[in-house]
Amino acid sequence: MKLNCLIIDDEPMARKGLEEYVNEVDFLHLAGKCENAVKASPLLHEGNIDLLLLDIHMPKLSGIEFLKTLKNPPMVIFTTAYSEYALEGYALDIIDYLVKPIPFERFLKAVQKAHDFYLLKQKAEATPTLSQDYFFIKCDHKFEKVNYSDVLYVEAMQNYCIIHTAERKMITYITFSGLESQLPIDRFLKVHKSFLVSLNKIKAVEGNEILIGNARVPISRNLKDEVMQKIIGDNLFKRN
Repeated sequence: MKLNCLIIDDEPMARKGLEEYVNEVDFLHLAGKCENAVKASPLLHEGNIDLLLLDIHMPKLSGIEFLKTLKNPPMVIFTTAYSEYALEGYALDIIDYLVKPIPFERFLKAVQKAHDFYLLKQKAEATPTLSQDYFFIKCDHKFEKVNYSDVLYVEAMQNYCIIHTAERKMITYITFSGLESQLPIDRFLKVHKSFLVSLNKIKAVEGNEILIGNARVPISRNLKDEVMQKIIGDNLFKRN
């Protein structure tokens, strides 16, 4: 399976150089070249582009502005002469950030990462969701597999989330509400505006705190009744 690539760059020499690189990689196919983001829109709407090689500084609409307008963007590798936009680029969940002039070996590493992610996504989509007991997150510029059974709790941190396991904690650029909506509701419970816990990992409830692993997670007052019902329900042994 080849990845259909679209080059978007206002510099003719840059487009030519990237085209030569694409033609050297057997799993890439050049689907088109555009001198600005506006001209790229019709090709993207056709839905057959897998990877954008996208410049940042362009007339009318920058690469970053253009990417923000896309509802379901393909994979993106930024190709730019400016290194100062790297943090903003990675915040948009791009695959990689290449600074011009781009050595071929660096280009190859970036597109290989895109190819690996594409295959991983294809495999995940082909796997029945009922048997899936893991998920993937982007952490430290790589895609990490996380077993549901390893997660103790999730903590919100502005626009990021920290996933706590017994062994480590992983920081991923995803909103708390976004992560909550994707976790199985039969395994995870929101106990506070900033915390989700794994139901199977709860050791005890003490006052307004949940003991889980070696941590104490707060329970918000407005969720207390719902949380206690979900955790304990009818499973509390009472004195006759």
